[in-house]
Amino acid sequence: MTRRAYAWLALGAVVLAVAIGTWFVSFGALSGSPKINPNDPEQEALGRQIYAGHCAMCHGDNLEGQPDWKTRKPNGRLPAPPHDASGHTWHHPDQQLMLITKKSLSAVVPGYESDMPSFEGVLTDREIAAVLAYIESRWPSEIQERQRQLTRQAGG
Repeated sequence: MTRRAYAWLALGAVVLAVAIGTWFVSFGALSGSPKINPNDPEQEALGRQIYAGHCAMCHGDNLEGQPDWKTRKPNGRLPAPPHDASGHTWHHPDQQLMLITKKSLSAVVPGYESDMPSFEGVLTDREIAAVLAYIESRWPSEIQERQRQLTRQAGG
């Protein structure tokens, strides 16, 4: 093999490594995202405070969501869903909830338009995890367990 071929091979390996690393970081595998623990009183208290300041205006003080949250608004977007047991938040693993909160729903469903903003640059990963811990702390124990099982199945 020529020196030029080795150089191209090395460059290809670097590009592949960067692409794989970016993919893993995007999905939280290497990002070191903090664990979400609804049984941690400090994390839950921080999450309650952040939720009140950043989330309650749309998702409700009691996680109840906006009225008629399953019916599209005139702009085609859905109202903010509840985060209590009546909603679908608990149907998603922690890794996906972190990604949605940080990057927006379009990070999980490309092209999806939502009124929910991305919180990247607004909240740290630690703060996002705290908000999710607060939300999860409000679910009945059987729903918490089902959601933990989804999180484990997703590699968390």
